[in-house]
Amino acid sequence: MAAAVSVPAGGRNTRRMPKPTVAVIIPNWNGAHLLTGCLGSLRRQTYRDFETIVVDNGSTDNSLALMQANFAEVRVLALPVNLLFAGGVNAGIRATDSPIVVLLNNDTEADAGWLEQLVGTLDAHPEAGMAASKLLLFDRRRVLHSAGDFYGVDGVPGNRGVWEDDCGQYDHMVEVFSPCGGAAAYRKSMLDEIGLMDEDLVAYCEDVDLAFRGQLAGYRCVFAPQAKVYHMLSATGGGPLASYYCGRNFLAVVAKDLPGAILRKHWPRIAGRQMGFAWHSLTHWREPSARARLRGQLAGLRLLPSMWRKRGEVRAHKRVSDTYIESILGH
Repeated sequence: MAAAVSVPAGGRNTRRMPKPTVAVIIPNWNGAHLLTGCLGSLRRQTYRDFETIVVDNGSTDNSLALMQANFAEVRVLALPVNLLFAGGVNAGIRATDSPIVVLLNNDTEADAGWLEQLVGTLDAHPEAGMAASKLLLFDRRRVLHSAGDFYGVDGVPGNRGVWEDDCGQYDHMVEVFSPCGGAAAYRKSMLDEIGLMDEDLVAYCEDVDLAFRGQLAGYRCVFAPQAKVYHMLSATGGGPLASYYCGRNFLAVVAKDLPGAILRKHWPRIAGRQMGFAWHSLTHWREPSARARLRGQLAGLRLLPSMWRKRGEVRAHKRVSDTYIESILGH
């Protein structure tokens, strides 16, 4: 793990303060053009018992200078190299002992009541280890990106409600499979038990893997419909990079987390979806994202042995039945 450097903000009071209830962790890489909007929205939160930790993944733009000059309240972990999403998030989690950890993408703007709603949802559901925000598009604020995430028995995750107009159809507090890692809350006690993001996954689906491990250990995920965040979709990713890691990590999560009885029952559907992805890539070979996805699937096959070895650790924390797990998967 690369060493982190804590960057003090000018004029900041260095006296030891009481531990905040929430740590909001924001990974950043060359995102100076995004940080003012994201961090500014945190200043407007109605819930105030939180600290903000920006994990800077070796930025070469003026991200550090901008935060030091304009956001003295932010705690900055400046990493000398880019550990990407999973590594950066883990560095931030290790730097806090707040009982609730909240992840937030830097290409977002949080509604003023976001944290209050998210924390209130966890308070109302002590059985839950995770809470999901409602993500909407930044430039079309009535269009959903995620109302919590799902995971199918075919081994494919997805965003609940994606691209739908938000007309109140997802305004109920319900259990979902997973939060989208772009705006998600986790109990630190759950993370202490099941572990942090799997850095071997690097990016994309690392939040699915974490939620799967939480569900297997008996921690529920609750959707907070009024915890709204507006997302500049793919402002810091997407394209061929996302296609590669999705192609790779869909296979990795199946090998690592899906219980054996469910895998044996549904392997034809899992294999069918993978073959469908490969066929689509081959028939759209001129598109960079299609080629990247196929490369990702091949990389996922090479990754299977190491992911399979991790199943033992996942099973060691399992406290729920396969019947329950199958019941919360999409069909």
